[in-house]
Amino acid sequence: MHSIPKSHLDLFDIPTLWHVATIGPNGEPHVSPVWADFDGTHIKFPHKLGRQKWKNLQSDTRVSLSATDPENPERYLEIRGKLVGWESEGALDFLDSMAKKYRNEEQFPREHASPIEDRVTGIIKPDKCTSMG
Repeated sequence: MHSIPKSHLDLFDIPTLWHVATIGPNGEPHVSPVWADFDGTHIKFPHKLGRQKWKNLQSDTRVSLSATDPENPERYLEIRGKLVGWESEGALDFLDSMAKKYRNEEQFPREHASPIEDRVTGIIKPDKCTSMG
């Protein structure tokens, strides 16, 4: 596993939007913003079953994430890796923790989380990192 540079780990501590790129069924790129966290080993992001990113990652687990420091647009981190799984247990709790980090809300609005059983957490194993700034 390639370690994420210590100089850029703080991007996971602040409410930085991460752009996740996946590969579609015909080889086309798909990019969308997500909330994300790093547990020291894996990158985690909340997601919902059936969306395009989820569909893409079913057939090709390669993924790239990037974020730009909101205080310094010339400082960024790009991470390439692979999806190693989807966790359903604890997914709503993780989503709530992300709502606290990104919105300062105690819980993610339930009307936007339903059906709750479709909520999962994507688990990414980082393989390569590029950073600047």
